[in-house]
Amino acid sequence: METTDEENALLLRLHPTPQVVASEYASDGSVDINKQPALKHRTGNWRACYPVLGVGFSEGMVFSAIATNLVTYLTTVLHESKVDAAKNISAWSGVCFLTPLLGAFVADSYLGRYWTIVVVLPVYIVAMLVLIASASLPVLFQSDVHPAVVYLGLYLAAIASGGVKPCISAFGADQFDSNDPAELVKKGSFFNWYFFLTTTSSLLSGTVIVWLQDNVGWAVSYVIPTVLMLICFPAFLAGSRVYRFREMGVSPLVSLLQVVVAAVRKWNAKLPDDSSLLYEQASSPCTTEASHKNKHTNQFRFFDKAAIVPPGNESTVQTSPWRLCTVTQVEELKMLLLTLPTWASFVIFYAVTSQMQSTMIEQGMLMDNHVGSFAIPPASMPIIGVLSFLIWVAAYETVLAPLARRFTGNEKGFSQWQRLAIGQALSILTMALAALVETRRLAIAEASGLRHREVPVPMSILWQGPVFFVHGAAEVFGAIGMTEFFYDQAPATMKSLCAAFGQLAVASGSYLNTVVLSVVALATTRGGATGWISDNLNEGHLDYFFWMMAALSLLNLALFVRYSMRHTDRQRKQDLGLS
Repeated sequence: METTDEENALLLRLHPTPQVVASEYASDGSVDINKQPALKHRTGNWRACYPVLGVGFSEGMVFSAIATNLVTYLTTVLHESKVDAAKNISAWSGVCFLTPLLGAFVADSYLGRYWTIVVVLPVYIVAMLVLIASASLPVLFQSDVHPAVVYLGLYLAAIASGGVKPCISAFGADQFDSNDPAELVKKGSFFNWYFFLTTTSSLLSGTVIVWLQDNVGWAVSYVIPTVLMLICFPAFLAGSRVYRFREMGVSPLVSLLQVVVAAVRKWNAKLPDDSSLLYEQASSPCTTEASHKNKHTNQFRFFDKAAIVPPGNESTVQTSPWRLCTVTQVEELKMLLLTLPTWASFVIFYAVTSQMQSTMIEQGMLMDNHVGSFAIPPASMPIIGVLSFLIWVAAYETVLAPLARRFTGNEKGFSQWQRLAIGQALSILTMALAALVETRRLAIAEASGLRHREVPVPMSILWQGPVFFVHGAAEVFGAIGMTEFFYDQAPATMKSLCAAFGQLAVASGSYLNTVVLSVVALATTRGGATGWISDNLNEGHLDYFFWMMAALSLLNLALFVRYSMRHTDRQRKQDLGLS
């Protein structure tokens, strides 16, 4: 007599077998909406990703509709000065990059990724309704509360964004079984298409929505993405029965702190020669808990002291977790520490990305922006990078990955390290091309007698096109690769938190760029010198700054390659049992 799916699930919990797990159920410990082991043929895979991608697209559309042209809104609608508007935008952007850490913590510790998204999407919708009201109700325009209403909407959106961004991509990746080679390949494709759609939403906001804001009205431009989110939210809820969910454990941040505190308390304790003597909770080898356990490694041995069982206290049942931690907890901390060099290398990467919205725009303002009778706004040139991103995502999926697979034997085509290194190399090329364009622009300014005049030189702004195009390719290899890297390398209980760390790299790159610009301005204007980045770029040497960024990126790539080779060699030895 055949058993039902419910009976199979009960049997799996009572008498788990590897054969049943591999054939019928997701082998990574995923469960369905009823907290039963997730059946492969009924849950997860691409069928579950379509509503997830819809939410990602609508969130990107809403966020870009707010952020892309926010400076215009603050200066023309709220009548703020340019200085105040810049300060307020910086403060708001900072909150947008910090709230993902809070959202990830809540998702990993309390609500889970799915319920965090369900809770914050209505907040997002409310935020947009507030902004629509602030832009459409005449009674507010003459009121002193108008700025307060606008900023209420902005900061509600920042909070909601912090709940969605670190969770939506990780929740989509959860729909693929990491222990199934076929689904593992599909997970890599999911990240590519997720970025493809979110980039498309940014492109639409940067063109169609901005045009509506400038020519029709702010309220209309906010209504369109809000309606899109109102459609995608119910669709996301409707897919709940086909989703796979990851069970939550102890708060990840608390677990990390427990390891640090326990290790410091036993700083003078001697580590045993046999690592099997370190404390680990016993469990059946086929249970979900066993699938989330980590093997002991020899990196950062100091933290192993947190798992030393105190002499005479072999009965660990009553021992405080702040005094004794499991090997799995210790290894989770080690895994996070091992990702820090990669995270740090992408701070430089995103410092280069910051140039696309700052110095590259300033460069374009002093170039001929006419193509026939049409004038291209310099701020619209980054659209080339967005289009490049879309083209390279499609090319990566259909051509590059299959071609690389033939040579590397890797199911994904490129290894994670290779993909990240290519992204960083293309980032170097981006700055080198920008420097060459600026060198040519200054030469034309000199030849035209415009070196000391703040006017556009007779050089087409389309020369910037290759710079933005190459940077779009760098984003496909680097930015998408980093998102996948953090998901794969993160401990099972900290996926959302690590996704937030990836988001934090973007903010850190922007802050680093601010510091570098300040240092360059200070160092190059001593003694009354004009400086590399002067108010009149025709008199400065922006090309030197671009070459400096290229040199920093080259040094960064060299350090990254050295680290990745050491990490790969260490991993190989560990797999062979040599470490």
